[in-house]
Amino acid sequence: MTTTAGDTVVDTYTRAWAEPDRAARRALLERCWAVDGVYCDPLGQVTGRDGLDEHITGFQAAQPGARIEVVSGIDEHDGYLRFAWQMRAADGSVAVVGTDFGELDGDGVLRRIIGFFGPLPPGGSTG
Repeated sequence: MTTTAGDTVVDTYTRAWAEPDRAARRALLERCWAVDGVYCDPLGQVTGRDGLDEHITGFQAAQPGARIEVVSGIDEHDGYLRFAWQMRAADGSVAVVGTDFGELDGDGVLRRIIGFFGPLPPGGSTG
């Protein structure tokens, strides 16, 4: 299996979500997140490294000991990517699952992440 730019950037991005030290987290974000990157999930939207750093700080305060794990491969084409993830609570139980869709900029860092929580809803009949 080959490693893609998306694999590397998503690994760094996921490590940023787990990093409690703000200076270390900021260094990770500088390697994986565009200066004007946009993060959006059902709980809100933030722009830029400062915005994402603050959002992660809030996540860590609200969910002490929780961690985000990528649980799929990184599906990537034409500068876009997607991956499945789960949030484990401090006790190790799976608290939330989701899917993120992302866009890379010309430098190969994340320009946008759009996150969805939970599994896809069931489909209706198409006949």
